[in-house]
Amino acid sequence: MEQFMQSGESSARSKRSSNITIGDRALKGLADLIKLLPSGTVFIFQFLNPLLTNKGQCHTVNKYLSGILLVLCGFSCCFSSFTDSYTGSDGRLYYGIVTKDGLWSFSDRDAKEEDLSKYKLRLGDFAHAALSLLVFAVVSLLDSDTVDCFYPSLEVNKKVLLMVLPTVVGGLASSVFMVFPNNRHGIGYPAAQGADKAEPEI
Repeated sequence: MEQFMQSGESSARSKRSSNITIGDRALKGLADLIKLLPSGTVFIFQFLNPLLTNKGQCHTVNKYLSGILLVLCGFSCCFSSFTDSYTGSDGRLYYGIVTKDGLWSFSDRDAKEEDLSKYKLRLGDFAHAALSLLVFAVVSLLDSDTVDCFYPSLEVNKKVLLMVLPTVVGGLASSVFMVFPNNRHGIGYPAAQGADKAEPEI
């Protein structure tokens, strides 16, 4: 009898540990995906979404407000893929938008003296923008408040999606970064190592 109880307790413990492991893996997968997004955009979404969705208890107004937030944050993720930074002659860090001719600086008066042609628009920028939008869609649309607000019936399958989607998107992201390495240090992303001590200017 005692052995039976001990075996039952050990099996229950193993089930709990396996559940924890699955949950940890799912959260780790999401955390790895979030690293591909602009940090400011992720922070704004995670801060405002619970407020705008009323923590998942949505009325019509909440759905509109949350929808606007999703669109704006998605646009921000795409837009950030077309930005880059450089250290100017004065030692400051400047940001700009990449164009077919090079980097268009927002505020550097001496930008014409810099060789910014190496920052010109590339095919990889479009791939990274699409990937950022896809990653943000996975992260935001699987958010518990978003699920409760827009499609509460999906709550049952949420754990399965948390296990599958981050893995699939993570594999896709790895493939894209192998073909199109990301050397940009745009708005919302870490600056280049040589520019760590530079004062940012936008």
